[in-house]
Amino acid sequence: MSDPLAARQTEPVPGRAGSAHVDDQPRPGRWLALSVLVLAVLLVGVDATVLGLATPFLSEDLRPSGTQLLWIGDIYSFVIAGLLVSMGSLGDRIGRKKLLLAGSVAFGALSVFAAYATSPSMMIAARALQGVAGATLMPSTLALIRNLFHDPKERSLAIGIWGAMASAGTAVGPVLGGFLLGHFWWGSVFLINLPVMLLLVVVGAKVIPESRNPDPGPWDIPSVLLSLVGIVGVVYAVKEAAVHGLRWDIGPAAVIGVLALVVFVRRQLTLDSPLLNMKLFHHRGFSGAVLADLLTILGLSGLVFFLSQFLQMVQMRSPLDAGLVELPAAVGAVGAGLAAGWVARRLSVRLVVSGGLAVVGLSLAGCTALHGDTGTLALCVILFVVGVGAGFAFTVTADVILSSVPKEEAGAASAVSETAYELGAALGIALLGSIVTSIYQGFTAPAGVPGPAVTAARASLGGAVDSAGKLPADQGAGLLKAAQDSFVSGVDTAAGVGAVVLLGAAVAAWFLLRGQELADSAPSAPAAEAGASPVAGSAAGGPACHR
Repeated sequence: MSDPLAARQTEPVPGRAGSAHVDDQPRPGRWLALSVLVLAVLLVGVDATVLGLATPFLSEDLRPSGTQLLWIGDIYSFVIAGLLVSMGSLGDRIGRKKLLLAGSVAFGALSVFAAYATSPSMMIAARALQGVAGATLMPSTLALIRNLFHDPKERSLAIGIWGAMASAGTAVGPVLGGFLLGHFWWGSVFLINLPVMLLLVVVGAKVIPESRNPDPGPWDIPSVLLSLVGIVGVVYAVKEAAVHGLRWDIGPAAVIGVLALVVFVRRQLTLDSPLLNMKLFHHRGFSGAVLADLLTILGLSGLVFFLSQFLQMVQMRSPLDAGLVELPAAVGAVGAGLAAGWVARRLSVRLVVSGGLAVVGLSLAGCTALHGDTGTLALCVILFVVGVGAGFAFTVTADVILSSVPKEEAGAASAVSETAYELGAALGIALLGSIVTSIYQGFTAPAGVPGPAVTAARASLGGAVDSAGKLPADQGAGLLKAAQDSFVSGVDTAAGVGAVVLLGAAVAAWFLLRGQELADSAPSAPAAEAGASPVAGSAAGGPACHR
């Protein structure tokens, strides 16, 4: 079955709601527009990781309580996760370019607000508002790529570049943060956003074309609230339970979140213009790609979450050195992302996705042998292979997700992909984090170490490093060695569980993506005009022909 919208640029015609202009010719300036779009992706990736390095400096200056410090670290991701679907749908309605540029201006302004925060509550507010602005960026950029590139081969390459920059941003964050914190005050990690956002807005306003759903229907506010409450409730519950154990608020948050999501889904099925078209999930390729993304990041998140601690508090590397060790993962992801579309066309979608996931799973299995003196070369090789596997898998699944839906719903579909990423990260940290924590806290302290020091050390590896520094040399070294060995044992076990999850995801992708192929060219205009909805055809049981 053909995709009737794969070659269309949906632009509303004045006076004719719902009409579409068919434009199969390559859009001039599309590659320049892409270069601007990936700036936003790079920035979001950097911003997600750079704050972790600045936290000690920020804590010394603002002196937040323990609870406030947790909210400073978590509120950004909570808000982004809760608003992705809503913002993706809003972009489909008001225009993705408009939303991207408005969000970029807001993100830049709020970066200044965060950089010059004078109190913990001011910083929490700034990070929450940055999350609102950040939620406009990722779905908008991916949806605009869907509308900029009509040719499937070009679109695959563009998605590869998009994914490569997301990976690069995550890896560059620690390196850039280490450099800035070595030369400037902690606010510099926020101010670095300004020149990037300025370039994005000035150039993007000229070269990025507007696109939107020509007949979107109203933006359903109750659905927005249900989505926000549901996703934030679930993410909050699993994250807090993993990192801080069960508390009185975890259960109610989880129950409220799940109930809100159930009501959200039921409401979408009854609306004429839903915030998220649930029929998209009838497309086996779409559902399989989303599930593969969720399971992949679930399995990877534990490694990512604990690797920085391993490098800095077990191997005692500087933040900059730790960031450089993690850089090969981004190099592998960038190279694989750029080649993913070409490889998938010559092999198959399911072979590339399943193979990539299997490679990551086997690499995580190799991480079960990590120990405190594992060499830099071994770490770099493992991380490079992880990056290659993830780059292939994430790039091809993003292509499947975008090409499986009509252009009008590209924003909402992109947001589903990003939300799966956020939920997978939260669930992964909950699952793998609880494993690491339970094993770590069971270490036996050397005889003679005071009880309060042992209690502080068992709270976290950071607490062990701090406590060891306050003890006599022999006692401190013994306590720190016991804590480090226990932490490494926990990471090894979590890596094994992550490997099982990734290998399971590889098997699931092999079956769910059966028959999916990447198109070699856009369908002709007559064929496009004669086709029917790709979602409806997929629901009937067979994959769309362009997949």
